[in-house]
Amino acid sequence: ETELETFGANAVEDFTWKQLFDTDACTICGRCTSVCPAHLTGKPLDPREIVLKVGEVMTATGEAKVSPPVGTDPDITIGADSVFERITAEELWACTSCKACDEICPVNIEILDKILDMRRYLSLMESDFPPELGNTYRSMENSQNVYGLNQGDRGDWTSSLEGVPVIEPSGSFDHEYLYWVGCAGSFDDRNKKTSRAMAKLLQRAGIDFAILGPSELCTGDPARRSGNEYIFQMLAMQNIETLDGLGVKKIVTQCPHCFNTLKNEYPQLGGNYEVVHHSQFLMELIDSGRLSLDGASLEERVTYHDSCYLGRHNDVYLAPRSVIGSLGGIDVVEMPRNGTRGLCCGAGGARMWMEEHTGKKVNIERTEEALATGAERIAVACPFCYVMIDDGVKEKHRDGDVKVQDIAEVLAEAVEQTEPPATSTAPPTPDV
Repeated sequence: ETELETFGANAVEDFTWKQLFDTDACTICGRCTSVCPAHLTGKPLDPREIVLKVGEVMTATGEAKVSPPVGTDPDITIGADSVFERITAEELWACTSCKACDEICPVNIEILDKILDMRRYLSLMESDFPPELGNTYRSMENSQNVYGLNQGDRGDWTSSLEGVPVIEPSGSFDHEYLYWVGCAGSFDDRNKKTSRAMAKLLQRAGIDFAILGPSELCTGDPARRSGNEYIFQMLAMQNIETLDGLGVKKIVTQCPHCFNTLKNEYPQLGGNYEVVHHSQFLMELIDSGRLSLDGASLEERVTYHDSCYLGRHNDVYLAPRSVIGSLGGIDVVEMPRNGTRGLCCGAGGARMWMEEHTGKKVNIERTEEALATGAERIAVACPFCYVMIDDGVKEKHRDGDVKVQDIAEVLAEAVEQTEPPATSTAPPTPDV
């Protein structure tokens, strides 16, 4: 049990020395603002202002006098030692946690962690969060998934497949890999296609794997990104208990958010596993020859959209491109903003579960960039990106000629086209 009286960051002393030092290190160049998807689409968030406003409050209220990061306006008064004297909740909730600001900063200022700390205060101490998040929190707490659907249906996506073992928590895990499907891959109809494609590819490569089905709970990523540390730790501890009880060592996941949480955040709570994203695993299987692509081709122009939690958060850029680039005949074209400079789809930071009421939709901004490449297919490697980009294509009325697919679906489709058609086993009709 925790003995903390407050959670998150509100007063200047709630921030770490590094976070406060950042406010003085800022060169005010504005690179962070120039790449922020929220700012680019007319939202109130300005990453540079977040840094400067924290520094302004520290200057005005600190016992040891420090110089302000920039000149201050005498008409702006700060009456308390609270960053919310200058920073609004609307600014913080507009963040997609894409980490573009941290990536481009020339002096390595970490802006995202400040935003998440302040979100944690708003969520846990003030219950000041967008109303839509309340439904998501209730779903995660009561149903253990973000959709609020029956956990018993979590493995139903396998009904059309054969040979996908579902492990009971009371049983033993006698398989090499656990395939962590995630909430979207289990419940969202579009992403169920990714789950089935991935399962077929794993079977084709002879991988010994199983899924948890109803025993798999949400990793808690949306809760942590939106500041609800209580729900995150509740779900995380239950998952760790299940995984450790079964003796799971290796995990393959198709969701970068699950990947990031399992790989980088569960160790903080004692859950240590070898976690790989499905793009990395597929690349390894192709390179080793375990997954044969003989004759597999796709005579199309394809563009790949970088997932923020796969790319900037975990530095995985090559693997998904290598997977789709391994197909014969394919023409892979990059969007202007790609790799470390890739533009967010708008779903990160729990924005997937919030409405956009201000400015242009982030997913439309990204979809327009993808469509401008002339690609006939947009490949993704994240279930949230899948939904956001697919919705964008439909909103632009281009779903008739442009297809959005996960890289596993693209690969599975090309591989299945190389298989000879099934022949009839019925006896020949006798001549009359």
